[in-house]
Amino acid sequence: MNDMTSTAAEVRLEEDAKSAQTPDTRDVSRAKPGWIVITLLSLYLLLYLAGAAAAILSMCLGDLEGRWAALRVGLMCAAVGAVGGCLYCLRAVYLNRCVRKTWTNEWAAWYLIRPIVSTCCGGISFLFLKAGLLVLESGTKSDASEIGFYALALVAGLNVDKFVAKIEDVAQAVWGIDQSRTRKDASPTEKPAKRQAGAPEADAAGPSESSAVTGGSPSAE
Repeated sequence: MNDMTSTAAEVRLEEDAKSAQTPDTRDVSRAKPGWIVITLLSLYLLLYLAGAAAAILSMCLGDLEGRWAALRVGLMCAAVGAVGGCLYCLRAVYLNRCVRKTWTNEWAAWYLIRPIVSTCCGGISFLFLKAGLLVLESGTKSDASEIGFYALALVAGLNVDKFVAKIEDVAQAVWGIDQSRTRKDASPTEKPAKRQAGAPEADAAGPSESSAVTGGSPSAE
């Protein structure tokens, strides 16, 4: 009886030793940083950035003709906003993967959509400046320089959440349009939520880029 007990114990010890030498494949797969996804997202962002830069260069050289020439500043603002969004996302990739090592593929959709949203915000910034609803400098509206338009478009592309919040404030003050449900639900006195692993810094606590960051991931700037 004692021999059988000792034999069973030895078998269990051997099995434990083998399992210790062979790591769990599920843990290994979870530990992988998702290089394929990172590579594809980086290529997408670089191509988007190159396209925006090429568009800016083309418009600066005066390639727009006819009816499109009248839209040059607005299109430039959209392209500059795209540049800001791509820079934001590229910085997020290397911060999450290389610096903080908190990359997760769950945020892949965010990296795909964010540059598009930044492009739209860049174009919208032109509309609000042109309408005089946003002012670049005190007492300056109609004679604002094009550089000021582009600077605001870049900021709008970099920090979408703050820009959208500003637009909502303007809409409420001018037309009485109430704030969106997202802003209503966000309590200004509420403490920042803990950042999710791999989440862009700005979006650490959810969809709002104005959330404070306690750890690391792309930036809310």
